[in-house]
Amino acid sequence: MVGASEDRIEKQDRVARVRRELGGAALVLASHEAVSWYLEGVRTHVSLAGPPVLAVRAEEGGDVLYVADNEADRMIAEELLPEDAERIVRVPWWIPPAVAAAEDEAVPESQAAPQLRAARARMLPAERARYRSLGRETAETLTDALSRVEPDQTERAVAAVAAAELMARGIDPLVVLVSGAERGAFRHPLPTAGLLGDRAMIVVCGRRDGLIANATRWVGASVDEESILGVERAFLDASVPGARLDDAFAAGIAAYARFGFDPDEWQRHHQGGPTGYAGRDPRATASTTDLLVENQAFAWNPTAPGVKVEDTMLRTETGWEVLTVDERWPSVEYERLRRPVARAYGA
Repeated sequence: MVGASEDRIEKQDRVARVRRELGGAALVLASHEAVSWYLEGVRTHVSLAGPPVLAVRAEEGGDVLYVADNEADRMIAEELLPEDAERIVRVPWWIPPAVAAAEDEAVPESQAAPQLRAARARMLPAERARYRSLGRETAETLTDALSRVEPDQTERAVAAVAAAELMARGIDPLVVLVSGAERGAFRHPLPTAGLLGDRAMIVVCGRRDGLIANATRWVGASVDEESILGVERAFLDASVPGARLDDAFAAGIAAYARFGFDPDEWQRHHQGGPTGYAGRDPRATASTTDLLVENQAFAWNPTAPGVKVEDTMLRTETGWEVLTVDERWPSVEYERLRRPVARAYGA
């Protein structure tokens, strides 16, 4: 994996700084987001709903990888860097790797969650390259899957096509939501046997190399989308390096009233926030005070009845770079940024 070893050195330095803040004790990385970030995008799961099959104990003498014994050979052959194999402790399948790694008074990840979020916020060159590839292919998946849907198809049929297209590209479909015209009031519409009808929303969150791309698209009838783009822009304008996440959140939710929505609309669904190795890292609220940095990824998702906009973006030194972009999808320019609009059936 190009650039992986160079990125690893920087990540080891970042974790070492976290350890020093905690008094120098060993630190156990046990979540999907922490382990996959630290080990350059390894697939940490067998079941998408299950716990990671490995944990990392970062300590003064170096890293030790605790791996379920029945997964170790595959992980060495297909997932880990060559130098990782020298630091593996094989753990019997009936003992959780995170439990084995936490012996001898190591600090659990839960006690360092804010520090670790900060450590992984600023994406490194190899990570950004992988994220650009994932974002582009996720957007292409949506274009390919939705360019051939019809209003008489079921939500489940569309979800099945989108999930299959993601899997064909090596992207795990963590979330696939579809709402037809009759279910537009639901913000997290798990697919049903209902028909798409004259307007439908499709949401995907796809994971590859540990990174998660989040995107929403609409098909069918067009509506006025400029107002929701204005709310999104308020979130984006406030998400600058050096700002705090709670301040960016406050600026975005204040924009609902300014663009003609119910001032309390933001209370009906979460608004997104930083992203990367977790769907939201963290989900923005009035109490998330994380400091925002350059080369951090975001997926703000303002929404109101019948409208929503969501893409995965990178905040670079020159401004916003949309990662989940496919030039084939219809778009408009809003405040110097190309944003997606509804695609007509058959277009």
